[in-house]
Amino acid sequence: MSTVNRYIVLSAMAVIVLGLSLWSLMIGPAGLTATEVLAAALGMGDPAHVLIVQELRLPRVALGLFAGASLGLSGAALQGLLRNPLADPGVIGVSSSAGLGAVIAIYFGLAQVFPLSVQLMAMAGALVATLILFYLSLRDSSILTLILAGVGISALAGAALSLVMNFAPTPMNLQDMVMWMLGSLDNRTSADLAFSAPFMLLGALCLLGVGQGLNATTLGEETAQSLGINLRRLRLQVVIGSAFAVGATVAACGAIGFVGLVVPHVMRGLVGAAPGRLLWPSALGGAILLTVADLLTRIPVGQAQLRLGVVTAFIGAPLFLYIIYRTRETMR
Repeated sequence: MSTVNRYIVLSAMAVIVLGLSLWSLMIGPAGLTATEVLAAALGMGDPAHVLIVQELRLPRVALGLFAGASLGLSGAALQGLLRNPLADPGVIGVSSSAGLGAVIAIYFGLAQVFPLSVQLMAMAGALVATLILFYLSLRDSSILTLILAGVGISALAGAALSLVMNFAPTPMNLQDMVMWMLGSLDNRTSADLAFSAPFMLLGALCLLGVGQGLNATTLGEETAQSLGINLRRLRLQVVIGSAFAVGATVAACGAIGFVGLVVPHVMRGLVGAAPGRLLWPSALGGAILLTVADLLTRIPVGQAQLRLGVVTAFIGAPLFLYIIYRTRETMR
């Protein structure tokens, strides 16, 4: 794809993001028009509308955009680094470690004492996984080490998470853990956004600077090194950037799967397969997918409400199976 066509695709996706964001701000128990939303966002118009938009809907929409972009970008970077189309942010174990930290906070009732304790513990879990990966990367810079370490961390965190849920002191605690793990953007506030967004932006800054290095690795590691690419620094940059972005996303929204796996595959059909060219499109694609999924969670289903992780799973799982079907020959 030519550079001009790529910019056209990116511009079209940016317009879609803006349109979906505006639509999301308009939808709710108190329906608002586009004019009312724009006025309220600027602090003008009906005070009730200002309160609804600025305090309730705007943080939710902004957090969804940040989270979706973080997951899509991390997935594209990890697939490029590991040269594996089935890689996603969960492969480095950060998602499960962040989930474990959050569940521990719920288990001990820390949220009743300090409202941001769940997010802080989730980030602490992500930081522990990141430090382990960082240490192993310094000792052994091979791709296989990163994959095996991520699988080990994920398995250990998953086992510990099951253990904590097994000993939940009350059914209410267990329900809180399960509901949090299913993921949601509901009732998110400006405090959640202010806490998580800086970490997501830091992770994105790390990841958006690896495009040239990822493109070089497609020619082989020896060729990439001959072109002046520091492979160890590249791997650390991708791992640390993904850890910040994904850890902050899990801390704010709970466990959300398949976004980082599916979005880069969709983008390859639009902008080409070069890993460096996928980064920005995958970020925009992730923001679009998560915003659409959040809109779907607002559809009433009986007495309950759809959870964000459930919607992304229903969207992503069939695409995941299709990806496996398409790549079955190369996986043998």
